[in-house]
Amino acid sequence: MNKILLQLAREAINDKLNNTDTIDRESILIKYPELSEKRATFVTLNEYGELRGCIGSLEPRRTLLDDLVSNAKSAAFYDPRFMPLDKSEFDKIEIEVSILSVPKLLEYDSIDDLKSKVKVGTDGIVLKHYGYQATFLPQVWEQLPTFELFFAHLCQKAGLAPNCLEEHPQIETYQVEKIKEGGERS
Repeated sequence: MNKILLQLAREAINDKLNNTDTIDRESILIKYPELSEKRATFVTLNEYGELRGCIGSLEPRRTLLDDLVSNAKSAAFYDPRFMPLDKSEFDKIEIEVSILSVPKLLEYDSIDDLKSKVKVGTDGIVLKHYGYQATFLPQVWEQLPTFELFFAHLCQKAGLAPNCLEEHPQIETYQVEKIKEGGERS
């Protein structure tokens, strides 16, 4: 099924670029009924190894098929950090799909306690505090490999001070199944 997820993400982006609608949802769901399960996904686009877009869902609110198609289009055209993808870039992007587990609240009583409970390199993190929220997929540990660096950047992504852990924000963890063009799966 991994190959179909990458194909669907690429097809969704291509449809948006060309103002077409080639995804036959009915026949896809007959062939791959697991795509009708409610799941949350993130779609990450890279161009020459650099981030080109990343949009996703944290909670499973729609079918895997619908979530994937929507997030693929959003990553390509609506990530506010980037200009919309254009046709000249389409063949240059590499697509990565992450299927998320449901985030679970992580109880902790101090930064040291949190540090002992977070699985560096494995856990995706949702940080919530004073109405602000941000997440990093587990893949972000590759660029920010220490607990301190990871959380300082996550706090800033949420619009908070880099030391926001001192204020005891709510932390949720999740894991992902990552499917990447080129065959890598983890």
